[in-house]
Amino acid sequence: MRHARDNALDELEDLLAAIRRQPGLVEKKRGVFYRKSKAFLHFHEDPAGLFADLRAGDHWERLPVNTEEERGMLLEKIQN
Repeated sequence: MRHARDNALDELEDLLAAIRRQPGLVEKKRGVFYRKSKAFLHFHEDPAGLFADLRAGDHWERLPVNTEEERGMLLEKIQN
């Protein structure tokens, strides 16, 4: 699974715009977000689709972001 390239991130632009509005997050590179000084969220692509890796404590949680419902679930997790 590779980090999402620009064409994959283009598909997520509405989601990225919503994430950019979240307080406390800084986008260091397109699609790579930090909270404070720690990497917090980034995206991957593979034949199965697009996925977000979200920091959950000391580990990463991989979440699919292929549907509006999945994207909404990611935003909910970010806000909590």
